[in-house]
Amino acid sequence: MGQKGRVEPPTHQPLDETAHQKITALACFLGLVASIGGFMFGYVSGQISGFFLMDNYAERFGEEQSDGSFTFTAARQGTIVGLLCVGCLIGSLISGSMSDIIGRRLTISSSALFTMIGTIIEISSEKQWAQFAVGRLVTGLGIGSLSVVVPMYQSESSPAIIRGILVATYQLFITLGIWTAEMVNWGTESNQTSASWRVPNGLGFLWALILGGGILFLPESPRYAYRKGRVEEARNTIARLAGVAPDDYSVTKQMDEIRAKQEEEKAGADTKWHEIFTGPRMLYRTLLGMTLQAGQQLTGANFFFYFGTTAFSSTGISNSYVTQIILGSVNVACTFGGLWVVAKCGRRKALMVGGLWMMMCFFVYAFVGHFALDQENPMNSPKAGSVLIAFSCLFIAAFATTWGPLVWAVVAELYPAQYRGRCMALATAANWFWNFMISFFTRFITDAIDYLYGLVFAGCCAALVAIVFFFLIESKDRTLEEIDTMYVQHVNPIKSSSWVADKPEKSGSDRHDNTDTEGVEHSS
Repeated sequence: MGQKGRVEPPTHQPLDETAHQKITALACFLGLVASIGGFMFGYVSGQISGFFLMDNYAERFGEEQSDGSFTFTAARQGTIVGLLCVGCLIGSLISGSMSDIIGRRLTISSSALFTMIGTIIEISSEKQWAQFAVGRLVTGLGIGSLSVVVPMYQSESSPAIIRGILVATYQLFITLGIWTAEMVNWGTESNQTSASWRVPNGLGFLWALILGGGILFLPESPRYAYRKGRVEEARNTIARLAGVAPDDYSVTKQMDEIRAKQEEEKAGADTKWHEIFTGPRMLYRTLLGMTLQAGQQLTGANFFFYFGTTAFSSTGISNSYVTQIILGSVNVACTFGGLWVVAKCGRRKALMVGGLWMMMCFFVYAFVGHFALDQENPMNSPKAGSVLIAFSCLFIAAFATTWGPLVWAVVAELYPAQYRGRCMALATAANWFWNFMISFFTRFITDAIDYLYGLVFAGCCAALVAIVFFFLIESKDRTLEEIDTMYVQHVNPIKSSSWVADKPEKSGSDRHDNTDTEGVEHSS
């Protein structure tokens, strides 16, 4: 037996961090509150397409035509939509360093404040579309920052046994936010006053207020606390979130791993920004994270929502709001299935199966849409429309159960602590860059080649399957420190699921209780 009062693992079993961990209410509450950041992301993204169809919004911010109607040019519509992504890109790049300086919680709360400011600018817009667009830019600063810091905070704080599920709830809340925005738009679109768009817009302030205030009642990331010298705070937080005593051996193991990684960092020079490319195995991981996040956009999920109205109109559903609600409901329902996939299936297999599934859907969608659907009058080709609807839903099911939630979890697990903020910022910026490119240029491209645009995304899905197969290490049920070790040791991704960590040396009796805080790095 070890020191009195300490729970030691049986000598005949390997030291397993998850052996005594529980699924605690605090850990679940932490994951849910932080995921409101994802809800805000989805809500802001989902509401704007409905605004363009509202009469009052078009009269205020559109361009009057000769017949007295109001419409949006592709350039103006693309700017209003795209400036949110530009803001998100900037916010995501800033957030990494910001979270290292003031902490994960305060960065989340500050980001929520930015979205409230942006919402106020949007709601107060009267006739100037540029003011509304600038409001979306400011809102984007907060949303982009949250898209980096929320998964980071969840991954650093969650027990390994449920880390994947809690990080994946970020994507679930994105889909819930999109669905909620579509429902609110549907409820207000018939109103001929500015309430039709100001009410849905103003609700964004409420979500930000809940997140910005609620996150302050949760503990700081234990890994961040440790790096700042708050060792006992880190130990107690790990224990509370895992539902075990502070002196439980699983907590001791995590603390030893965090300490060992911290000492490795101290052994080298001070961390420089360029080390996210030059550090041990870092160029590989930085580029992989950027590729996976960009890949989430290049799977082409937004393409289906863009063409959904045409497909559904072939079966007599011509109301765009109803179309969006149907597709959004499928998205939400299937994302719940995605949580099961995260918990039960390996990251690699799920991403590869999902990529192949989506590729197949795109091939069918592109060829049927281009060659079989009457695009001038879709009602003349109901069978083709039915096929498009079926494969729209099949694609969304594949995305929502694999690439939607899993990418956030995988990227949050890729990096060592000293680089995590900057690398996640860069990876998420890649997501927002391609989000902007697709949202701005899709209308121009589809006007030229219509449904054949889907072949581009089919090719992207095929490439992503190959990238996952050859480069991504299986990280399910691994601690963040184990994942780092696997990459540094050049573990073969194809065989990574069977990798076994070397048994750590047994800690001294007072090794973790009297950790020398002088050895803890106090800078970001």
